[in-house]
Amino acid sequence: MPLFSVNWPSLTSLTVPRKVRALPDISMTKIAFLTAGGIAPCLSSSIGALIHNYNMLVPDSELIGYLNGYQGLLLGNSYRFPREVREKCRVFYKFGGSAIGNSRVKLTNVEDCVKRGLVKEGETPLQVAAEQLAKDGINVLHTIGGDDTNTTAADLARYLDENGYDLTVVGLPKTIDNDVFPIKQTLGAWTASEQSAHFFHNVANENTTSARQLIIHEIMGRHCGWLTAHAAYDYRLGLQTYDWLPEALLHHSRWDVDAVWVPEMAVDLDAEVDRLKRKMDEHDSVNVFLSEGAGVDAIIHEIETHTGEPVPRDAFGHVKLDEINVGQWFAKELKEKLGADKVLVQKSGYFARSAAPNERDLDLIKDSAHHAARSALEGISGVAGLDEDQDGKMCTIDFSRIKGGKPFDIDSNWFEATLEIIGQPKGAPAKAH
Repeated sequence: MPLFSVNWPSLTSLTVPRKVRALPDISMTKIAFLTAGGIAPCLSSSIGALIHNYNMLVPDSELIGYLNGYQGLLLGNSYRFPREVREKCRVFYKFGGSAIGNSRVKLTNVEDCVKRGLVKEGETPLQVAAEQLAKDGINVLHTIGGDDTNTTAADLARYLDENGYDLTVVGLPKTIDNDVFPIKQTLGAWTASEQSAHFFHNVANENTTSARQLIIHEIMGRHCGWLTAHAAYDYRLGLQTYDWLPEALLHHSRWDVDAVWVPEMAVDLDAEVDRLKRKMDEHDSVNVFLSEGAGVDAIIHEIETHTGEPVPRDAFGHVKLDEINVGQWFAKELKEKLGADKVLVQKSGYFARSAAPNERDLDLIKDSAHHAARSALEGISGVAGLDEDQDGKMCTIDFSRIKGGKPFDIDSNWFEATLEIIGQPKGAPAKAH
């Protein structure tokens, strides 16, 4: 017997065939959420949207959140959503961050989990997580996160299936970088772009604090430049709403973007210095939108050669970019070459990723949560997202197809138009990381 009676089309046409589990009686359904990785403008709102759907579909179900992501799952720390909270679930839409907290934990990195006290010596994190889910009587687990979160969810789902745990895992794809295969648009990315642009609309006024001002806007994006490129695009759209007064020195060109550097595009730094030097001479200022992953390989090589020590990395093996300080490295390289009197490096990452979702993102979050809940109650595991291989349809994408590192398409029409307008030559594709 189905868990609910709603006249929906079958998921079969939207998904890769896979094992479908029969869930228990509706009165026994227990659903858990966790959010993991860095925060993004979609986590709290995704929880709210999932609660909203389950309120309608299985109102007698029990909903819990594991606190601080996989960390809470391993430690058995959770929060039960009471009825009075469930009835006010729309409040979550107005908040950034995650109401139930985040962490970066890789369940297959046993050494790291032991070191952090999340499991005991000799224990297997995947087994500890599976046993906690069984102990809590969970039928459905929703993981809300990026590629690391959902590849970890894939490891967990595989372990559960291979070891006889009857549980469905459905992820939601968040990341402000928009860099998850094969997701067309990840949750939170549109908002992060809008907020990064908003951030720079204020910072750009710093060009009036001195002559020959260089401002570097460092934007998150380890391997993918989508956020940097789209933030520049959004920022320039915003400039079109200004009432300029060039006769009073309030000229569009002084506030405009002068360069956009992303990891996917090789940058001839010497040629760019010559081009930007001319802009500095003409406008008395230069504004650079810089992805934190642009040129990072060369910077890492320089640091490790100079210090003889490897750069710090997280549990997933990613370089801790905050300790590399990409923006400061470029500032040092450019200051003398451009003859800048003052250099300002500003990072919009934490400002942008902490925002509540904008309307465009919230619509996508609601659609994704609706599909995720429907898929979970039909017993189909995977990631609910816009599938590029299905013409951008909302699908439950098999975990085996989820991976990170999707590059930004530098051939996108809007990006090529941006480069042409600001006079930046389009570089050749950079070598993949």
